[in-house]
Amino acid sequence: MSDEQQYDYDVLVIGSGPGGYVAAIRAAQLGLRTACAESRETLGGTCLNVGCIPSKALLHASELYAEATGGHLAKFGVDIQGATLNLDQMHAEKAKAVKELTGGIEFLFKKNKVTWLKGRAAFQDGHTVKVGDQTVTARDIVIATGSSVTPLPGVEVDQKVVVDSTGALALPKVPEHLVVIGGGVIGLELGSVWKRLGAKVTVVEYVDQILPGFDGEVRKESAKLFKKQGFELMTSTKVTGVAVNGDRATVSIEPAAGGEGTTLDADAVLVAIGRRPNIDGLNLEAAGVQLTQRGQVGIDHDFRTNVAGIWAIGDVAPGLMLAHKAEDEGVAVAENIAGQTGIVNHDVIPSVVYTMPEIAGVGLSEEAAKEKAGEIKVGKFPFAANSRAKTNRDTDGFVKVIADAKSDRVLGVWIISSLAGTMIAQAAQAMEFGATSEDIAYTCHAHPTHAEALKEAAMAVQGKPIHI
Repeated sequence: MSDEQQYDYDVLVIGSGPGGYVAAIRAAQLGLRTACAESRETLGGTCLNVGCIPSKALLHASELYAEATGGHLAKFGVDIQGATLNLDQMHAEKAKAVKELTGGIEFLFKKNKVTWLKGRAAFQDGHTVKVGDQTVTARDIVIATGSSVTPLPGVEVDQKVVVDSTGALALPKVPEHLVVIGGGVIGLELGSVWKRLGAKVTVVEYVDQILPGFDGEVRKESAKLFKKQGFELMTSTKVTGVAVNGDRATVSIEPAAGGEGTTLDADAVLVAIGRRPNIDGLNLEAAGVQLTQRGQVGIDHDFRTNVAGIWAIGDVAPGLMLAHKAEDEGVAVAENIAGQTGIVNHDVIPSVVYTMPEIAGVGLSEEAAKEKAGEIKVGKFPFAANSRAKTNRDTDGFVKVIADAKSDRVLGVWIISSLAGTMIAQAAQAMEFGATSEDIAYTCHAHPTHAEALKEAAMAVQGKPIHI
């Protein structure tokens, strides 16, 4: 009996986020009969519906509002009076962008002949999955169910006063005082949106510095810049409870090391302490799929689980919880299923915080590089010495290049700048090709651009930047 008759599909992808929808499209392009199970009314997962995309829409819009109302433009001879906020319109434009993009994936599914099975998926056995009220079989199954917000014990999210990232993207009015629990990427981005629109923002972070996992120097400098913008940052602080009374909340806090507790009064509280893999209801036991100690789906280098024919990618599997990492894995897993060689270089995955300025990194932090490589050289260049940044009055931040002292191979690049998210792509490309700091230093960069700061930081690794 051939596969054609034996199974309904060659490949069934569970989840249509950046990992799942890309895996489904790539599998179909490779000639496999492909279906994708998705329970939302729209495709694109968290990222498109309630994550990366709507948050960037609000970050951009709130930045324009802050520029128009903060007097920043006056020094350039642009005098604006009486600019006002139309929050409903801001939300409407965000929703329009989301709709265009989720509709775009639906179009790509049709174009590539991917079948969308609507409903929640649950394994019946290693090749059989119940989706909603229908049961389908597939030769290969890709688990791409992503992650969801980690709850804070004893704190109930009502999406009115106490919100998670989804609720924080849809607040109907600007809060007077927003307390953000968690000083990671999501808390800082969404805190920035409401700060720019007029809220007082307090960030409470359990560890001693914001942005856990980022380079130490970058964390310090970022904290300085956020404080300059008026953020209140309470690090080494633990939230012990949130009590809601009508449309206000009282947040109980105490020092992380223990000690006297105090309270914060707020009219909005954002819980942003991280994300956890979505495995509830998948019925993985029926297929015999094993989890890691951290509750993720265990995989090998090729994204195979312990069960033949079942694969996993993205946030539900180990590694950085980032949309672009999931996308790359989506392409790779489809190629592996089709008998080709799909590879993702997990050492070169960029991370970006879309605040103003942006904060981006790829590869190792200085601390991790010292631990791993032993002897390293570090080159830094401040945007205060970059002509384009100076002209634009956009001089916050620096570029930092970390290289192996012996081989000069670039191990990590960290950037704080208004354009860090775009600039980090060059660093990632260079590292993918095994570049040395000298390779970057002797590549001609256009003048005047922010990108020259990366060239100068690479020159600084050898101790010879020109403009400082």
